[in-house]
Amino acid sequence: MRKIVLIVLTVMTMTITTEVYAQQTDLERIEITLNYYLTGLVNNDAKTLTKAFHPTATMKWIGKDYKEVNAIKGLTEGMDGSPLKEKIKTRVVSVNIAGNAASAQLEIQFPTFTYVDFMHVLKVDSEWKIVSKIFYTRQDSK
Repeated sequence: MRKIVLIVLTVMTMTITTEVYAQQTDLERIEITLNYYLTGLVNNDAKTLTKAFHPTATMKWIGKDYKEVNAIKGLTEGMDGSPLKEKIKTRVVSVNIAGNAASAQLEIQFPTFTYVDFMHVLKVDSEWKIVSKIFYTRQDSK
């Protein structure tokens, strides 16, 4: 009898979880993905940040010249799980969705500069994942 109750509870939990996920809009799911990135970045948490990205995602930027790396490797290298000491503000500026593809603009504001991120997001195996990131560093005047 105990096994039957446990099985019924497990099936009910799975059904409720599936229904909740099915009720989320693509925009809400994309925002969850983007927040994995932002939360992981602010908290210096590689595990959370990695949830946002497809394993082969790229990160590209212009420094002195053009740079390109695996996004997960480039972003998580050196992360130790201790939150950043600077006061950081994050925001999702915009999200545009077309079918199973989306783009998003984010801002991560530090005391003296702001990262402006442009993310390309795809629905891969029913999950929204960042597949590429390009960014610009804007110097803020104080």
